[in-house]
Amino acid sequence: MKKALKIIGIILVVFILLVFLAPVLFKGPIERSIKKSINNNVNATVSWEELDLSLYKSFPDALVTLKNLSVVNKEPFAGDTLASGEEIKLSMDIPQLFKSGDEPLSINELILNRAYINVKVDPLGNANYDIAKESASTTQDTTSADGGLSLDVQHYEINDTRINYLDESSKMYLRLSEFNHQGTGDFSASTTTLNTKSEGLISFEMDSVNYLKNHKLKLDADFELNLENQKYTFLENEAYINQLPLTFNGFVKINETNNEIDLTFKTPSSDFKNFLAVIPETYAKNLDGVDTTGDFMLNGMIKGMVDETHIPTLDISVKSDNASFKFADLPKRVENIHMDAVLKNETGLIADTYLNLDKLNFQIDQDVFSAKGNFKNLTENMLVNLAVNGTLNLANLKQAYPLDLDMDLNGILKANITTNFDMNSIEKERYQNVKSNGKASITNFKYISPEIPNDVNIAKASLNFNTTKVTLDEMQISSGQTDANVSGSLENLMGYMFSDQDLKGRFNVQSNTFSLNDFMIASAEAKPEASKKGKAAPATKDEAIKIPSFLDARLDFTANKILYDDLTLNNAKGTLIIKDETARLENITSNIFGGNIAINGNVSTKNATPTFDMNLGLKSIDIVQSFNGLEIIQSLAPIAKALQGNLNTTLNLKGNLNNDLTPIIASLAGDAFAQILDAKVDSEKMPLLSKLNGKLNFINLDSLGLKDLQTNLTFSDGNINLKPFDFNVKGIKITAGGSHSFDNVMNYNLDLNIPAKYLGSEVGGQLAKLSATELETMNVNLPIGLSGSFDSPNIKVNTKQAIQELTQHIIEVQKDKAIESTKDKIKDYINKNKNQEEEGNTTAQDSTKTQENDKEPLTKEEKEKDREDKIKEAAGNALKDLFGKGKDKDKK
Repeated sequence: MKKALKIIGIILVVFILLVFLAPVLFKGPIERSIKKSINNNVNATVSWEELDLSLYKSFPDALVTLKNLSVVNKEPFAGDTLASGEEIKLSMDIPQLFKSGDEPLSINELILNRAYINVKVDPLGNANYDIAKESASTTQDTTSADGGLSLDVQHYEINDTRINYLDESSKMYLRLSEFNHQGTGDFSASTTTLNTKSEGLISFEMDSVNYLKNHKLKLDADFELNLENQKYTFLENEAYINQLPLTFNGFVKINETNNEIDLTFKTPSSDFKNFLAVIPETYAKNLDGVDTTGDFMLNGMIKGMVDETHIPTLDISVKSDNASFKFADLPKRVENIHMDAVLKNETGLIADTYLNLDKLNFQIDQDVFSAKGNFKNLTENMLVNLAVNGTLNLANLKQAYPLDLDMDLNGILKANITTNFDMNSIEKERYQNVKSNGKASITNFKYISPEIPNDVNIAKASLNFNTTKVTLDEMQISSGQTDANVSGSLENLMGYMFSDQDLKGRFNVQSNTFSLNDFMIASAEAKPEASKKGKAAPATKDEAIKIPSFLDARLDFTANKILYDDLTLNNAKGTLIIKDETARLENITSNIFGGNIAINGNVSTKNATPTFDMNLGLKSIDIVQSFNGLEIIQSLAPIAKALQGNLNTTLNLKGNLNNDLTPIIASLAGDAFAQILDAKVDSEKMPLLSKLNGKLNFINLDSLGLKDLQTNLTFSDGNINLKPFDFNVKGIKITAGGSHSFDNVMNYNLDLNIPAKYLGSEVGGQLAKLSATELETMNVNLPIGLSGSFDSPNIKVNTKQAIQELTQHIIEVQKDKAIESTKDKIKDYINKNKNQEEEGNTTAQDSTKTQENDKEPLTKEEKEKDREDKIKEAAGNALKDLFGKGKDKDKK
C-alpha cells in the first residue's frame, strides 16, 4: 500500500511539474505549430508580439494567449489591416498542443479583447475578409482538412471592439463601436442552439445619407444553427435600437452562389413612445415621464435572394394616427401627429427601391405643418417629388421638444413650396430640369449665439421659388450697430440643400451703418462666456473671422458708414466676391481720414493662417488721422508721427493676418509710393527730429514746410528699404536713403549740401581766404548717419569730412588764384623786356650794322631757339620776383 501511494505521489509531482514546465518546454513548438496552421489556411500576414501558454489557468484545458495580434491583407488590399487586437485567448484540449502543424487544431473557446476589425468591399466586389486559401479538395468535414482549424467552440466572446464595414460598391458604411458580444453553443454538432448577447453603438450610412448615428444597440437572441445546411433561424429574441423595441422572425441561409433571407420584424407594442425612442438619446434626452397618446407601428418584411444583381424584396412601413406627446418639464404639446411612410422594393432590383411619404403632419398650438412626397431610384439618380406647407413659430420648438442648441430660436416661418427634380440635374447644375414653385418667408427672427457678440435680427425675409432659381425679394437685417437691406437671387438652393454644393448667389446690399465688429466670431482659444440669456460677452482677445466655405456669392454694396475696430469709412461702395473661403474686393471706394481710399485685392481664411494681397490707393488723406488709424502707416513711415498735413499714397502689399484679419506686420511684403502734398513738421513729437534739430544750428526743423515731396520704398522680410530721394529745405539740398525694420531699428543716411559759411568756427580763418562772392556761392556736403531707433536715435554728423572737403575747395581756389597771378606776371615781364629790346636795338643798330654785315646771317632754327631762351629767361625772372621775397624773408 505504501508503495502504491509512493508511486501515486511521484506521478502527481511529475504531473504538477509538467503543468508548470510545459509552457517553457513546449512554447516554441506550439507557437510554430499555430503559425503553420494559420498560414496553411489564410492568404494574409498574421503576426503577434508574444505568445503565452498556461496549463493551470484553464485546467483541464490549455490556454494560449496571443498578444497584440494583427492580420494584414495581401493583394488586392495589400498593406491594409483587416484586424488587430490587444489579445486573443484560445482554449483547447491539452493533446492539441502536441499536434504537428499539418494536423488540424480544435479550439474549444475563443475570447477576443479590445480589437479593431476593418471589413472592406471595393467597387469591383472584392472583399478584404476573403482570405481563406482554396483547398485542392473540398469537403464538408472541416476536421479532415489538412492543416486546418477545427472550431469546436462551446463559448466565444468579443469584448470592447470596434468593427467597420465599408462596401464601396453600394456606398454603404456600418460602424459598431464599444461592441460586446458573446455566444454559447455546440459548434461541433450539425444542429445546435446558439444563445447570444450583444450590445454596442451602431452607425449606418448609405449613399452619404446618415440613417443611424451612435444609436444604442442591444440584442438578446437565440438562434437555431443548421451548420450542415448553413441556415440560421431566429428563435426567442428581443432587440433595442436606442429605446425602440423590435422582435424578429425568420431565417438567413447561405447558399453556394447566393444568400437567402426571409425575415419579418415589428414593434411589440403600438405606443407612440416607440417613435421617440428611436431618436438618438443625445437629442431625445430622457423619455421617463413623457406623456404620449396615439399609436406608432413599425412593420417590416425582407424576403428574397441576395446575389450580384438582386436584393431581397422590401416592405417596411411606419404609421401613426392622431398621436401627441408632451415632455413633463416643457410647456408645449406636439399634437395631431399623422405619419404614413413606406420603403418598398417589389422586384428585387436595387434600382426599383422607393420611399413614399404619404403623410407627415403635426401641430404646435395653432401652427400646423405638413409634408408629403416620394423618393424613387434611391441608389442611382434619385427622383424627388416633395411638397411642404404650413406655419411654424420657431420659439415653440424648444418649448415642445428638448433640443440641445447653442442658440435661441424664434420668429414665424411660413412655407408653401413644391419641388420636383432628379439628383443628376442638381449635381450637374442643370437647373432647367428643376421644377419648383412657391414662397417661403420668416419674420421677427432673432439669432442668438455665444459665438457672436450681438443678436442677429431679421425683421422680414421673403423667398420666391421658381423653375430656374430662388429669388430673395427682400431681407431686413440688423445686429448691434448694423442695419442692411438685402435682395438678390440664389442659383442653386436645391443643390446646396440636397447635394454637396456651395451656395451660389448674387445680392445687392444697402446699409446706413455696417459694423464688422458686430460679426466677430470668438475663437476656441478665447471663447467668451455666454450670459444666462444666451448672449455672448464681448470677445476680448484673439477673435477669429472665418470666411464661409460654403458660399460662392457676389455682393454689390453701398454703405453710408462702415465701422471696423476704430476705423470709420464713409460713403463706401464696391463689390465683394466670396468663393473658396476667399473674399475678393473689387473697385471698393470710400471716404476716410479726410480723403479717399480705393481698394482692390483679396483676403483668404482657407489655411490655418489667413493671408491677404491688397492694392490700396489713398488720396488727400490727413497724415495725423491716417497715422493714428493705420498700423501699417506707423510701421512703414514712423516719421509721419511728426507731420501735419495731407498726402497721397499707393500701397501694394501682401502677407499674413491675425485672427481678426489685421496684418501681421512682420510678414508684410510689397512696395509703396508716397507724396506729401503739404505738411509741417513738429519735431517734439519725434525724438529723432528733436535730437537732429539740436545737432544742426543752421536749420530750424519746426519751421519747415514740406510740399510735393515724393518717396518710394519696398518692404520684405521685416525690413523697409527707402529708395534715395532728393528734396530742398530753404535752399539746402538733402538726399535721404536707407532702411529700417518693423521693430523700428534704423540705418539711414542724410547728405546735406550746405553753404560753406554754415561751418563757421569749425574751419577757423580758412573762410577769410575767400572773397564775399565765393563765400556765398561755395557749398559743401555734410553727411549725417542715423541709427538706433526712432525713439532713441544715434545721430552722427560727419563734420570732419565736410571740413576736409571745404579745405580742399579753398586750396583749389588759392591754387587757381596763384596760377592766374603767375600768368599775369609772366606776361608783364615778357612785355617789359620786349620793349627794352626794341629800344636797345634802335640805339645800337648803327654801331653794329657794320659788324653784322661781317657775320653770317642766322638760320630759322637758330632764330627760334634764341627766342625760346629769352622767354625762359623772362619766366625765370618773373618767378624770382614772385617768390623771391618770400625766400628772403625765410632767410632772415
